[in-house]
Amino acid sequence: MKTYLKILISIIALLFATNQSIAQDVTKVHRDSLEIVVKKYYDLNLKTFQANSTIKDIDRIFELFTDSFTYIHPKYGGTYTREDLYNGYVRNQKNGGYNGEVTDIKVLNKIVGLNAVVVERIYMEKEGDGIKEGEARMTLFEFEKGKISRIFEYW
Repeated sequence: MKTYLKILISIIALLFATNQSIAQDVTKVHRDSLEIVVKKYYDLNLKTFQANSTIKDIDRIFELFTDSFTYIHPKYGGTYTREDLYNGYVRNQKNGGYNGEVTDIKVLNKIVGLNAVVVERIYMEKEGDGIKEGEARMTLFEFEKGKISRIFEYW
């Protein structure tokens, strides 16, 4: 009987250790996947900001968003629905607002939490014959089921 008890305790200890390892792996994968979505968001925006971008480039950005996505930017008008933001991107593109002036988007810092990522970033912009760094800006991304559900701009 003592042998069975020792075996049972050993099995329970092994299962507990395995479950903790799996939980840590899942947390790392979740964290990594949020960072990948944010990187993809910035990469797709950089492509859209170029003079030769297309509506398909804008559509690829919006594939990252939930259907109920909202964009909040108090300095520039408050809260925008997914449709409002999409129409703004299309309008900017048609009006020549995306002209290649932004040459890169650099992420300076980020904090990844449970279904959220906060990013400090700068735009690298053309200035004469050179490139200048824009102001540091802070953005909060919130996620639902691996997609961006809300972006809140703090600049």
